[in-house]
Amino acid sequence: MAAVTVAMISACSSTKFVPEDRYLLDKVVVESADENFDAKELAPYVRQKTNSKWFSMLRIPLATYSLAGRDSAKWINRSLRHLGEPPVLYDSLQAMLSMNDLKVALQNRGYMSSYVTHRTVIKGKKLTDIYTLHPGKPYYIGRVDYDIQDSTIQRILAAQESSSWTIKPGNMFTVNGLDAERKRITALLTDNGYYRFNKEFIQFTADTVRNGYNVDLTLQLLKYKENNSAQPRPHQVYHIRKVNFLSNTDEPLRLRHAVLENASELQAGDLYHAPAIQKTYNNFARLSAVKYTNIRLRELEDTTLLDCDIVIGTHKPHTLSFSPEGTNTAGDLGAAATLSYQNRNLFHGSELLTLQFRGAFEAITGLEGYSNENYIEYGTEAKLQFPTFVAPFLSKRFLRQNYATSELSLGYNLQNRPEFHRRLFSAAWRYRWLDKGRNINYKLDLIDLNYIYMPWISATFKQNYLDDSSTTRNAILRYNYEDLFIMRIGFGFSYTIGSHAVRANIETAGNVLNATSSLFDAKKNSEGQYTLFNIAFAQYVKGDFDYTKAFAFDEHNSLIFHAGIGIAYPYGNSRVLPFEKRYFSGGSNSVRGWGVRRLGPGKYKGHEGAIDFINQTGDMRLDLNMEFRTFLFWKINGALFIDAGNIWTLRDYQEQPGGQFKFSEFYKQIAVSYGLGFRLNFDYFILRFDMGMKAVNPAYETSKEHYPLLHPKLSRDFAFHFAVGLPF
Repeated sequence: MAAVTVAMISACSSTKFVPEDRYLLDKVVVESADENFDAKELAPYVRQKTNSKWFSMLRIPLATYSLAGRDSAKWINRSLRHLGEPPVLYDSLQAMLSMNDLKVALQNRGYMSSYVTHRTVIKGKKLTDIYTLHPGKPYYIGRVDYDIQDSTIQRILAAQESSSWTIKPGNMFTVNGLDAERKRITALLTDNGYYRFNKEFIQFTADTVRNGYNVDLTLQLLKYKENNSAQPRPHQVYHIRKVNFLSNTDEPLRLRHAVLENASELQAGDLYHAPAIQKTYNNFARLSAVKYTNIRLRELEDTTLLDCDIVIGTHKPHTLSFSPEGTNTAGDLGAAATLSYQNRNLFHGSELLTLQFRGAFEAITGLEGYSNENYIEYGTEAKLQFPTFVAPFLSKRFLRQNYATSELSLGYNLQNRPEFHRRLFSAAWRYRWLDKGRNINYKLDLIDLNYIYMPWISATFKQNYLDDSSTTRNAILRYNYEDLFIMRIGFGFSYTIGSHAVRANIETAGNVLNATSSLFDAKKNSEGQYTLFNIAFAQYVKGDFDYTKAFAFDEHNSLIFHAGIGIAYPYGNSRVLPFEKRYFSGGSNSVRGWGVRRLGPGKYKGHEGAIDFINQTGDMRLDLNMEFRTFLFWKINGALFIDAGNIWTLRDYQEQPGGQFKFSEFYKQIAVSYGLGFRLNFDYFILRFDMGMKAVNPAYETSKEHYPLLHPKLSRDFAFHFAVGLPF
């Protein structure tokens, strides 16, 4: 309602600050006289843009500015002007320059006889700026000749496959195509030792056929000239003579020489290779001990040799940080603090050691029948990260093709609640690497061990929730309050190509332990499970896939689509997934009309209670999201979103009625929500506030509650979320 009100005010006052002899640029149109030519592609060449719009519709920033009074001495007027956006006034000079830019853009695309006309339509104090493109017929490449004045380079180019050429007879004649060919040849030569070569040594001459639309091209590659007065001579190939690693201070580098050599793509005796410079910068930037790098190449006089100086600045090796925080869990107030220590160069190989110590306290209220009403948590975690693969049998070529880290982690967590005491021991060995050629990120959790130990459970908690004569009732609850051992392995990858992003993960647990137990005919416990040190181990397989697609309308507005699906199946030694591996729905990254773990599984309604969140978990997930993102003002962005999805169980659990996935019914159980969000974008992190409303609620059968979109009730259907980062 507020946005509509401001929009109405904007319609009346948007020209409030437009001078008498000027006009508000209300609309910019780029059209084509040729219906087969897409004029929208050239819209960015128009220099003047209209005032920005929220969600591509509402000029709220201009309206905000227009609400200000003319007295700039008043604080409110200055604030409104600062938050808003002044009117864009039509500039005829910018229009002329835009016409020229559009014409050049057309010619660069091969429309050599094109021209642009321009007109304006004025209504009151508002002006519509219209550019009409007349592209004419495009020109095509006829014959291509080469005049290579350096015989060695001529042989190199002749050896190239014709499929790599960017200009060929029959192709459309474009300036961009010519420039691409210059860049291709330059890259080819600088990748093969031609240190002094650049694209200015390549020229084109074009000859148009009379009364035709074909262009004959001649590519000239000139000999090397150091300056205008120097005599032309063949281009020379350079080699690296020596690589020096230097400190930026008087102190010696505290990095092992082997680490420095592995990070450098420039090696003594190699041909000069231009991409090796940037790759070396990238390699050193990944080392936690390195603050910055500067690479200098020096020519040895009267030779074709280069000395390479890699100057390295390093971070201070030790850092210590302290992070206090306040907590509020369902109205229970508490405090937590984390003490972190980092050593960025533990063994002088840029190894990163991180030690974290965390403590938390929460005063729990409203629990009856429990002797202690406080929650205490202590945790410690140690991580040691190596800046390469720590693994046998890997070739040097493979190591150089990938940016990699290896990580060893150990952790211990102690939780004492009024209902139970819980201990978690964890250990893992992981790899993370980036394929440089394809820009794909991989991760491999080679081994991940978790031991969950429940040393004490209160008699009240056992009686109320865990003890039951039925063999199936409360199976999920009982499983999650028993000692458990998880030995898992996982693999995943992610990559982004243009506006597409894909992420996939798969993990499995317990297979090695189950096979070993079966092979040696190990004994089973009373539940029919194999055990390790008298503790049942989990066995399951889990896979996830997410896809995101972005459509950018302009620099301020974009539409994002996201789809995610996951499935996990317990088998063998497990009938129920461990709680940490089960899916949940609702929350800031899912269907935002519901709170965290408040949706599903299926049409399960859920019950109020301290532990019902365990029942609102499942073995499958489906998320479908659409979000319109827009820039508002200052560092504040906005979003309108629609979310759909749910979770389901694969088995029929008695304590989760209606939660099992069935092909004939699951589509009826897809929940839908809609909402509005605000984001504070501080570049290095984003604070997100999302407000969601339920639209379709599968937990209810009656139409009034099943379709809250038609019968909204704020107390029942509204959810607020605070998060860091974007949801997808």
